[in-house]
Amino acid sequence: MRTFRFLFCSVFVLLALAGSAIFPAGLAAGPLALDDVLKQMDREQNQFESLTASIERTKVTVVVNDRSTESGQIEVRRDGRMRIDLISPDQKTILRDGDRIYVYTPKIRRVEEYDLSKHRDLVDQLLLLGFGTSGESLKKSYLVTMQGEDTLNGQKVVRLELTPRSDDVRKQISKIELWLNEANWLPAQQQFYETGSGDYSIIRYLNVARNVPISDARFRPAWPKGVTRVKPQD
Repeated sequence: MRTFRFLFCSVFVLLALAGSAIFPAGLAAGPLALDDVLKQMDREQNQFESLTASIERTKVTVVVNDRSTESGQIEVRRDGRMRIDLISPDQKTILRDGDRIYVYTPKIRRVEEYDLSKHRDLVDQLLLLGFGTSGESLKKSYLVTMQGEDTLNGQKVVRLELTPRSDDVRKQISKIELWLNEANWLPAQQQFYETGSGDYSIIRYLNVARNVPISDARFRPAWPKGVTRVKPQD
């Protein structure tokens, strides 16, 4: 399960976007109920096509109270293709193309290739969480509880707590906190808690552009000549 642990505990590429859509009609004023939120996600599901944004991931190691942050740019499409170009503190490209994830590190001229086919459904459950996710599919994959409304980075949000229903996912992730932007019912922030250690990762997004065209070429695994290619095994 080394590949599976790498994907969920190291990449955590996921996720979310903020927007300025008009508040959808048909939602009653006043405190929101969980059913209201899930119905809005159902309505918004078919409107998501793509996302580009600045991304910031902070990993917290609880036992030594250590925080490390990496940042860069993310591009993702509805078909599941995804690219992250990390800039700080080190350059790295993480690319998903079908059943493969590639991790390219320019500093050491090395490309690692991971096969997702054995864990495709579970990978999609996390990597695509928030990218056109319907309320119905969220309920199938997680036990969902409402944690109330709040304001995050100037956005009105509702916070949900997600407990994975899959035993395999719970071996890696004990729970997820999901902040949904009430302007478009898509995630504004996510927090992933690792099973056992209590360590967690927080994902934030800035400079979001929704439904912009992204060329197929952005997701092709094309690397400079002379790189070392490795395929870590499970």
